[in-house]
Amino acid sequence: MAEQSKHQPRNVTQKLIASHLADGRMKAGEEIGLTIDQTLTQDATGTLVMLELEAMGLDHARTEVSAQYVDHNLLQTDHRNPDDHLFLRSACEKFGLWFSPPGSGVSHPVHMERFGKPGKTLLGSDSHTCAAGSLGMLAIGAGGLAVAMAICGQPFYLNMPKVMGVKLTGKLPDWVSAKDVVLEMLRRHDVKGGAGRIIEYYGPGLKHLSAMDRHVIANMGQEMGHTTTVFPADDAVRDFLKQQQRADDFDRLEADQGATYDEHDEIDLGKLEPLIALPSSPGKVVPVREVAGEPIYQAYIGSSANPGLRDFAVPAMVVKGHQVHERVSFDINPTSRQILENLAKLGHLSDLLSAGARLHQTGCNGCIGMGQAPATDQISLRTVPRNFAGRSGTEEDKVCLCSPETATASALTGEITDPRDLDIDYPTFDDSRSFYVEDRNIRPPAQHPELTVVEKGPNISTLPQFDGLPDELTAPVLLKVGDDISTDEILPAGSRILPFRSNIPAISEFTYTRVDASYPERAKKYQEHGSMIVGGENYGQGSSREHAALAPRYLGVRVVVAKSYSRIHWQNLCNFGILPLRFTRPEDYDDIEQGDELALDALAETLAQGGQLAAKNTRSGQRYELTHDLSDRQIRMILKGGLLNLMRESLAA
Repeated sequence: MAEQSKHQPRNVTQKLIASHLADGRMKAGEEIGLTIDQTLTQDATGTLVMLELEAMGLDHARTEVSAQYVDHNLLQTDHRNPDDHLFLRSACEKFGLWFSPPGSGVSHPVHMERFGKPGKTLLGSDSHTCAAGSLGMLAIGAGGLAVAMAICGQPFYLNMPKVMGVKLTGKLPDWVSAKDVVLEMLRRHDVKGGAGRIIEYYGPGLKHLSAMDRHVIANMGQEMGHTTTVFPADDAVRDFLKQQQRADDFDRLEADQGATYDEHDEIDLGKLEPLIALPSSPGKVVPVREVAGEPIYQAYIGSSANPGLRDFAVPAMVVKGHQVHERVSFDINPTSRQILENLAKLGHLSDLLSAGARLHQTGCNGCIGMGQAPATDQISLRTVPRNFAGRSGTEEDKVCLCSPETATASALTGEITDPRDLDIDYPTFDDSRSFYVEDRNIRPPAQHPELTVVEKGPNISTLPQFDGLPDELTAPVLLKVGDDISTDEILPAGSRILPFRSNIPAISEFTYTRVDASYPERAKKYQEHGSMIVGGENYGQGSSREHAALAPRYLGVRVVVAKSYSRIHWQNLCNFGILPLRFTRPEDYDDIEQGDELALDALAETLAQGGQLAAKNTRSGQRYELTHDLSDRQIRMILKGGLLNLMRESLAA
């Protein structure tokens, strides 16, 4: 995007970036640094963040607000998860962070309820941090180390994105809701269509979407691989903050008249119909009517992608006086304690339970593979953001993504059902009235953090230290993978693996095991010497989980060569000293076989001088021209062995 003078009309994104620009120019593709007002961490990633803060010697958080949530690893089947909960609580007291304990809810809606503020920047160690864009914030997901740097008061660096303006017109028809809006965007743009872009919504259709409707759309923008989603802070945001008893936090933030966008799209809300994403990609979207009639095993309501009160109240009103099909597990996952208490006070919880629903604790739960796994070869309809293969905890699962209306209708009939076919009047839920606000469990920063001792259980290990990139590297390609490899395939989540999140040697044993069970043992043979991975398009899509970079680096990966990368994982590779290269000629990917050995010469010198890189295949003698998108700052970081090494050196100086 061309630089904007202060006299030119600006869209909301440009206003947010301009007001937080610490380094660089607002020109698309150039690296910029942003000051960060708020941070968000959750327990699956926050344990490493706290260890990184400890390694950097932080005394107290430098941000306006930093909050740590426990929402992912809630199952307490042994000591590891509860030990980490205690570790996080004590670390928050030590470093001056807010602490949201187990049971308080999913990080994104709770942060929106308690801390989200128009005009602010939010950096989170969770890819769905972008959900806070619903409040007129610039909210970006990143790796934990980048978030740790922000907590220390350092800028967050990224390449200046283009801004795609999406004009919304019309009003959603009955039985169609916000989930269908973002599924329509995925139907049009697929999982790579948002790369290098911020998506900003505007237009007359906005007045029919509440702040929590916008949360649904902003949350799943991540599944398009975008940088973030931005909405204006208008009357809907004002009403939400007033409802949350935070009216004083409202600041109107809207695009100037005449503001323009780099790219354009338009959705007539009135023409949308119920949509569904089929296994196993959020981009595999079709109308529900095209797959209606398929029997289902599970219908799952909740997650950060559908966290609002209406997302539970409407299903409750639909099933009131009815029974879910005997074949269906109807799983209700309240997203915050506030939502759960309001469902109880309004009578919706008893209606759900009377209809046969199963109530689960407030948290991420089955969305991250923590329980609620579907049966073998059975369809599960879920309102969650992702349906990557195996993410549910069941191998070769059949998870479909849909709206609460579609999931509920299908729970009643026992098969995939277009909710418009129900012989039930569409219930209208008025969420504008005042309701019970709950925040008593979220603990503020400690008054005397210097007195706090960080509690570490036996499963918590110190972070490994890595050496810098060698000038010459001849190493085997231990793995060759295809397009759209996700971080769930690189380093899986789930109840068996995530409890090792604070123990890198232990969690590395699961690296790439969903693709090749032999990979960890093969990689260990080259742990000191170094190895490589070759990938296709959109390498590393999905979660911000930096374990997906840290574990391969621990196993010796020094270089990844791919056709293209997902933004967050690409940054994480750089942060931990793995060199992410791209094929200049994508067809060279086809020439490389797993087990080939690639030789790269004068790496450090060529990177430092900005020259052209090349790799020689010792089997075929073929040479491949390689390129990269690294800034000078990132090159220095990789040569030093990662961002933590660079920060240690800076602090020592």
